[in-house]
Amino acid sequence: MAASMCDVFSFCVGVAGPARVAVEVRFVSSAKGKGLFATQLIRKGETIFVERPLVAAQFLWNALYRYRACDHCLRALEKAEENAQRLTGNPGQVLPHPELCTVRQDLHQSCPHCQVTYCSAECRLAAAEQYHQILCPGPSQDDPAHPLNKLQEVAFPLFSPLSFPPCLSSRCSADAKDKDRWIRLFSQFCNKTANEEEEIVHKLLGDKFKGQLELLRRLFTEALYEEALSQWFTPDGFRSLFALVGTNGQGIGTSSLSQWVHACDALELKPQDREQLDAFIDQLYKDIEAATGEFLNCEGSGLFVLQSCCNHSCVPNAETSFPENNFLLHVTALEDIKPGEEICISYLDCCQRERSRHSRHKILRENYLFVCSCPKCLAEADEPNMTSEEEEEEEEEEGEPEDAELGDEMTDV
Repeated sequence: MAASMCDVFSFCVGVAGPARVAVEVRFVSSAKGKGLFATQLIRKGETIFVERPLVAAQFLWNALYRYRACDHCLRALEKAEENAQRLTGNPGQVLPHPELCTVRQDLHQSCPHCQVTYCSAECRLAAAEQYHQILCPGPSQDDPAHPLNKLQEVAFPLFSPLSFPPCLSSRCSADAKDKDRWIRLFSQFCNKTANEEEEIVHKLLGDKFKGQLELLRRLFTEALYEEALSQWFTPDGFRSLFALVGTNGQGIGTSSLSQWVHACDALELKPQDREQLDAFIDQLYKDIEAATGEFLNCEGSGLFVLQSCCNHSCVPNAETSFPENNFLLHVTALEDIKPGEEICISYLDCCQRERSRHSRHKILRENYLFVCSCPKCLAEADEPNMTSEEEEEEEEEEGEPEDAELGDEMTDV
């Protein structure tokens, strides 16, 4: 049974407050399923809606690389200057305008049993009520034999390289409130493990990972078995839950440094002062690139009801972002959207959207189980079936230089 629109909007309107939610969910086709459509004119630059996730979790590697974020809402816990010092590897790095940093470390609280940290009392209490009383290892947090630690130990080397957080699945099953309601809400997400019509299997569920998935399922069952959710612990049910998270999970990135940079951009400064500040920030990012590479944000994933209804386009008319430095997702119009027009986002990042049609389709097939038929893909239908890597090799053979730009990547922080 699909979630009602009342269920859907309860997670959105409560966050957006008095702002209108000018959208509705409609069935599009058997191939695309649902879609999100505008019910009135939405202007370019307008926030279409703000949504809280049903469940969210950090990627396991954040702790390994000392990225500190709230265990509930993923808000960055480092001050901007601390963030810059860690990313540059320079403990003496100083940022101008420290008053622009919004991190309130005086409000941070920890679980008294396992010391996991939250940005506020509200997040600590929300986590305790929803899932943490089940996922808290307590005094066994350093015990390798504890079922939760065994689950994470196996999950990390298997799936971290694929940017997939099995801990999100754990929180799905650990939420302590109203199991029937959560089953109903999760049932509206796409949870197909394969697209039989197109003969596509999700890359995480192919033969390559069959043995590892079964091991993960056994550990998952040992740590978190719940009779009311027994269907998720069977081999088919676990694969379905994995597919649900893998195909619907929205990446979340938070950064106190990014917040500070955006606040600097908004300052009204004299031309000379603006030039000096911009030059400082440019050099800071170059230093970070040299020391850390592109892994700048605290990263995680979440399940969002309305956002999951947005279909993909390689030429999207809306985009997702996390401007509040936590898990609250904003969907913003990239152009005017007319009443009755479908709201589409891109499941690909900026660089991936610039790759060839064949390369884009390969990524979408493996990760989202569909073949894109957006206007851009239809316009490029007659292009040869070669990957972008093959195109680059051809260009090198012909003596054409590769176009490598750092600027766009760094401004995504």
